[in-house]
Amino acid sequence: MRDQVAQVIEVVRPAIQADGGDIDLLDVDEATGVVTVELSGACVSCPASTVTLKAGIERIMKDRVPGVTEVRQPGEDLEETGTTVSL
Repeated sequence: MRDQVAQVIEVVRPAIQADGGDIDLLDVDEATGVVTVELSGACVSCPASTVTLKAGIERIMKDRVPGVTEVRQPGEDLEETGTTVSL
């Protein structure tokens, strides 16, 4: 499965690089089907990077690699704790 995911990353990489970003494969959990990637370059500050990840990369990955259930970035599974402010 990891090899198939890596091949798909190479297919989508030129489109991401054309916009000044890049994508790196960090992990493939074959048991859960979760693929972890890191977007870098212009993608870090781009407000559309979440849409690119979910509507673009994840959709393509699910279509081309059987067993993929989700594509996420590191830390997406962490809950935001925030700070309570009292007035």
